[in-house]
Amino acid sequence: MTRTAVIAGQGALAPAVIAALEEPLVFALEGFAPDMPVTPFRLERLVPFLDELIGQGVQRVVFAGAIRRPRLDPEAFDPRTAQLVPRILTAMQSGDDAALREVLDVFEEHGLEICGIEEIIPDLLPSEGLLTGNPSEADRRDAARAADILAGLGPFDVGQGAVVAQGLCLAIETLPGTRAMLDFAAAHAGLRPSLNGPRGVFYKAPKPGQDRRVDLPTLGPDSVTQAAAAGLAGIAWQAGGVILLDREESIRRANAAGMFLWAREE
Repeated sequence: MTRTAVIAGQGALAPAVIAALEEPLVFALEGFAPDMPVTPFRLERLVPFLDELIGQGVQRVVFAGAIRRPRLDPEAFDPRTAQLVPRILTAMQSGDDAALREVLDVFEEHGLEICGIEEIIPDLLPSEGLLTGNPSEADRRDAARAADILAGLGPFDVGQGAVVAQGLCLAIETLPGTRAMLDFAAAHAGLRPSLNGPRGVFYKAPKPGQDRRVDLPTLGPDSVTQAAAAGLAGIAWQAGGVILLDREESIRRANAAGMFLWAREE
């Protein structure tokens, strides 16, 4: 049996992944642990942590859940991990994606395989099609516009979500996250050219060129509730590139709000 370690972050994804695996070891970056039993580790002691994984027979690692860039304590680094700091700091200058890829490289250099969510629970990434509702032609144009915006922002490592209404971008997901973006869109809904026209679309997609084994965008029931509170017509996302948690409850909430859910083929 292949022994798997889960690096668990916050949110509902980590519990779903853990439930799908046979006796995984569960770890979490200190300060970002989910509400479950985990073994914490510090990034300043990354190399001893990797030694621990290998010593316990771990062969593959899955990253599941949300974390933010931690504040590092220069005095907490062990000598071997300290040697990696120039590599990681250089990568961080290119954005979080580059820094994360550098960390993944370190895992692989120690002989650990990085396993993506789609390898473990492929059903969490809906393929092309409408899950519920029926976007209008205006909604489809807004979704296409949002997809183009996210594709254009890719080189800047900004975010994985945008809200477009009547062809205008109301909000872009940045470091504060999805909830902050949707709150902002709700507060500025009056900027739509026609207040009685199309209400707008929340669109999600991976960053162009990102490593899809980690940090895939995630939607779920709370996303539907937040989009409904923002007065939007629906949620669209890149088919096969976005994790949808608790599909049945997400659809139920969308139906209750009169919204569509659409895995859009680009």
